[in-house]
Amino acid sequence: MRALFTAATGMEAQQARIDTIANNIANVGTTGFKKARVEFQDLFYETLRAPGSTNSDGAILPTGVQVGHGVQLSAINTIFTSGDRVATGNALDLAIDGLGFFQVQRPTGDTVYTRDGTFKLDGDGNIVTAQGYQLIPTITVPSDAISVTILPDGTVNAQQPGSATPTNLGQIQLARFANPAGLSVVGGNLLEVTEASGDPETGTPDQNGFGAVASGFLEGSNVEVAEELVQMILAQRAFEVSSRVIQAGDEMLRIAAQLTQ
Repeated sequence: MRALFTAATGMEAQQARIDTIANNIANVGTTGFKKARVEFQDLFYETLRAPGSTNSDGAILPTGVQVGHGVQLSAINTIFTSGDRVATGNALDLAIDGLGFFQVQRPTGDTVYTRDGTFKLDGDGNIVTAQGYQLIPTITVPSDAISVTILPDGTVNAQQPGSATPTNLGQIQLARFANPAGLSVVGGNLLEVTEASGDPETGTPDQNGFGAVASGFLEGSNVEVAEELVQMILAQRAFEVSSRVIQAGDEMLRIAAQLTQ
């Protein structure tokens, strides 16, 4: 009975939907987290009679007979809408107001990208992520710096003792992609380039369409809990209905088996 296997694909699809919703809700407090959305497509159809075929007396039939075989997961799409800003007062906490990603470098030399701006200083004064990955381009804060100021265009200045003029330490550069949804999510609030995302285009914050850098703020998660709860209820009901189809198919098979006795 096709219905049993078709309903099973529906249950599997809704399970994937629930898994994605659970991950979204789990990261509702994760800095710079971008929610995911599950997308489905129908499976192949068994054509018992093709549309437009002719019957025995030569008339063209307006419709065909095609039986579907369920649903399958087609994509889990990352939604890159901006999250709310959270004021921290820490100069090294950065949020991007608009398009762009921070560039950071792993110890292996690979460049990865993030919207998480919770930066810190390492033992050498370099600006790094919580994992210790260096911000690109490398910016080093002198050990005697009294304060650090980061402007909207990414310029990093440090106030040093005995100097009335701030010292320019460098400028943060952002990257953007033709298809950010094509970036590979690797955990740790990090993203990797793929062929689907395209090559990174780097530029100066607050110029040429790149977002401005807001110092003293962090970008919160873009997950909306109420929306996720509604989607969870819908997925739960869809899973339940698919399970009932399997129960109905089982009952039909039981009745058919009794008829043969």
